[in-house]
Amino acid sequence: MGYADLLAGPGTERGLIGPREIPRLWDRHILNCAVVADPVTGLIPSGCVVADVGSGAGLPGLVWALARPDISVVLVEPLLRRATFLTEAIIELELTARVQVVRARAEDLPGTPGWAGVDVVTARAVAPMEKLVGWTLPLTRPGGTLLALKGASAQEEVDGARAVLAAAGVVEVEVLTLGAGVVDPLTTVVVARTSPAQ
Repeated sequence: MGYADLLAGPGTERGLIGPREIPRLWDRHILNCAVVADPVTGLIPSGCVVADVGSGAGLPGLVWALARPDISVVLVEPLLRRATFLTEAIIELELTARVQVVRARAEDLPGTPGWAGVDVVTARAVAPMEKLVGWTLPLTRPGGTLLALKGASAQEEVDGARAVLAAAGVVEVEVLTLGAGVVDPLTTVVVARTSPAQ
């Protein structure tokens, strides 16, 4: 069973994906996430470790893991039914060597035994930038990057979160639109890079 089948079947049955989303799983969800992982964008370096915060049904973390066999992914999800779905999905998709599920709230992870930090942290439709920065960037190593998949108001969110971004050590932030010729509407990503020396 492929990932789209898991979303349309068990994912819908367990309330992780709404029934109305099934006809547009590919364009609105899977490809919307996949265009960010395209090596051409250079946003996700080869060999890096990615954390997907509030992973839910595995968007974008599972999509990236499937599209990029050269990366490792940590799916961070506090809710039991979602974490159970994700665990079953990585077994079904034979991704257990590179993908793990951590059932926890992101803000509780930094400093816990075994948490070494990641190179890239991502979240899709989880929270406004002002809150998201505090939940995600502490999970990264120095020089880490936040890739936040956002909607049309991404630039406004960034503008409203400038002070929070600066306080979190962000030295560069940009809003990109990706997926021309692949997805419509285009995928909007906020890229926030931290200083290598913190």
